[in-house]
Amino acid sequence: MFETLIQKLQEDKYLTLETTPQHEPSMHNIIERIKKFKLHEKVDGFSCTDNPLAKLKYNALFASLKLQQEFNKPVIATMSMRDRNKIALQSDLMGANDFDVRAILALTGDPAKMSDQPHAKGVFEANSLMLLKIIKSFNYGMDFAGRPFKIEPKQIFPFAVVNSYAKNFSTLERKMNQKIQNGAIGIISQPVFDIENAKKLLESFNIAKQDVEGDKQKAQLIFGLFPVTKLRTALFLSAQVPGIHVPQFWIDALENAHNISEEEEHKVGLQLSSDLFKEINKLHPKIHLMTANRFDIANEIIS
Repeated sequence: MFETLIQKLQEDKYLTLETTPQHEPSMHNIIERIKKFKLHEKVDGFSCTDNPLAKLKYNALFASLKLQQEFNKPVIATMSMRDRNKIALQSDLMGANDFDVRAILALTGDPAKMSDQPHAKGVFEANSLMLLKIIKSFNYGMDFAGRPFKIEPKQIFPFAVVNSYAKNFSTLERKMNQKIQNGAIGIISQPVFDIENAKKLLESFNIAKQDVEGDKQKAQLIFGLFPVTKLRTALFLSAQVPGIHVPQFWIDALENAHNISEEEEHKVGLQLSSDLFKEINKLHPKIHLMTANRFDIANEIIS
């Protein structure tokens, strides 16, 4: 299952779909909506987020297990450094390994002050590089303290993230290089909204790989794509989310459409997103689609 996903990432077209477990003790609604649009037949795998914005949701590891069992598709489970120290991270990895949840997206995590749980404290023993190093240790048959396991874990496939835009792209190159050197086989970008931004980021990724050796050269950049169908979403992302650049022509087009009707706004945003999806597939067909569980929009983009 995972070997096929990684082979597609390294040698073929690759498409994964993000799911966000909800504030409820069930994945039933998400599973049913995926089935409704037959998305499991249209993507190579899924991902599950881990309490984004530090807000309480269904656990990402259990959600990943549920999706894998339901669809027989590989799922990338997100693990955040915000909520776990090195002991908890390793414990979770061991348990997940036994249930074949073995693709892990290493995140530092959103700050705890954003939480909907009063006075929640972030752990943040380190950033996501620590988790990549822990996974590397597991893949060599030992824990992070160097003690060998009596039963070696099955191979774990680590993923990481990177901002999609920076005033100085050399900072992104340095961060990507560190993540590749620590074993990340796929680096998922924050959403891109402009093919020129995508080209620049891909160029920076290739620079980041120049001094890596062996299998690390197989690491791939995966473009995050977040369809925007509302002007207010584009304005929020542009003004409030670091590491994302929404070009002015997107905002102008959505603003003009917004002044006509809500339906026109949706139509224009969907067209911009669909066009970008096609352009990226021509440039570098490795895409991670993020729709905040709007699986109807995911279906329209993919179809």
